Amino acid sequence: MVVAAPPPATPVLEPVVALVAPTRTAPHGWTTHHVRSGETLDGIAARYRTTVDALAARNHLSNPGLIHPGDQISVPRTAAQAAPAAKARPASAVHRVRAGETMSSIAARYRVPLAGLLKANHKSSTSLIYPGDRVVVRGAAAVASSSSKAARPAATKARTHTVRSGDTLSGLAARYGTSVSAIARASGISSGALLRVGQRLRIPVAAAHAVSDTFGGVKYPSSVVAAARRNHDILARRSVPSRSETRAIIVQTARRHGVDPKLALAIGSMESGWNQRMVSPANAVGVMQVIPSGGQWASSLVGRRLDLLDSRDNITAGVVMLRALGRAASSTDQAIAGYYQGLASVQRHGMYSDTKGYVRSIKRLRAAM
Repeated sequence: MVVAAPPPATPVLEPVVALVAPTRTAPHGWTTHHVRSGETLDGIAARYRTTVDALAARNHLSNPGLIHPGDQISVPRTAAQAAPAAKARPASAVHRVRAGETMSSIAARYRVPLAGLLKANHKSSTSLIYPGDRVVVRGAAAVASSSSKAARPAATKARTHTVRSGDTLSGLAARYGTSVSAIARASGISSGALLRVGQRLRIPVAAAHAVSDTFGGVKYPSSVVAAARRNHDILARRSVPSRSETRAIIVQTARRHGVDPKLALAIGSMESGWNQRMVSPANAVGVMQVIPSGGQWASSLVGRRLDLLDSRDNITAGVVMLRALGRAASSTDQAIAGYYQGLASVQRHGMYSDTKGYVRSIKRLRAAM
């Protein structure tokens, strides 16, 4: 997911207007919120029942659109926070891989985004897993039973999908929030069957939306999740490039903008598996997993509005941000970390432990491209 924001020296196309709205009184006092990956000031304001103007004034933010993971923001203390309470821990589990399982089937079982599961385990969509491997599942909506019998994903209905060029069972499982085995069972085929263009498959549709409201243990505001689900549904109906076509577009775009094509390919593989239909709860969209604020920054870099739902524009957004990060960072490692954590945060706080794992994974993928 792209959380990178322009470094302080990057010019902004629109003039910055200082916010002078009075700070709203906090009835229970103030506390500190540590900004997490993917968060926006809008979402934080909604969470703490205040306004963006109030937070901007309290924290002296001249541009409320620019906050970064690791930043500390003063927020109103809610009534629930004012009373002592045990700190809730996000649901998580360690899953031991069984024969026949894939990362997409594990994501469907625990009802978590495939992109989040891959990222938490520093894997790409092409990484292999083996029986006995341990997979960390973070932010599970409901932790599946740890007994030897696999839990069956709940499904209330099925839909029909007509196979297009480039479709795979694993890609369809990720797209519809189910598993390869579930599609194979419903369609009367084997999980290793080759698909034919025009073939009709039955897709079990889980009661929950394919985009959950939680990512990495963080529950996102309903407005952000609703926007992510709208984007997911739009992309589910659109024709998008195949993996091979997406790979070629990434290479062409990277060369056009002076970015190492292997690095751009590695980022796209790690972020989405080169899948334009991938959408996270934070509303990170498409091949390069760009959030709306990242799209605005990228648009300012190319001088036109980029449509993140369009594959070519999405890839362009990710590539030009990589170019800007490469110019502002002190090293390639720092630029990669900036794509994941945000460059300002990396420069201020250093790389977090998960960021270091992300950088290592990207470098391995880059070497294999």
